[in-house]
Amino acid sequence: MVRSKEDWISQRAYAIWEAEGRPYGRDGENWGQAAAEFEQLEMTRASPDGTDLIDRLRASGRLMRVSDNDAVCAAGAVRKPLCHMAKR
Repeated sequence: MVRSKEDWISQRAYAIWEAEGRPYGRDGENWGQAAAEFEQLEMTRASPDGTDLIDRLRASGRLMRVSDNDAVCAAGAVRKPLCHMAKR
């Protein structure tokens, strides 16, 4: 089930409010915390196979090394399962 950003933040803010004992007048703070958590989740979200993270690390120059699978894929050698996923 896919929820919109507003729905996610609303439900998270409500959960924060309940966890804090339902205090009066904290709705703005709870909403802000929920919005900040949503942004953090969006920044750290990765694809199921992790290829988008590898691409972002490569683009930023933070990928530490190339794996043997990457070298094999680049050389056009035998297609391994990871080569197939990396080319997406």
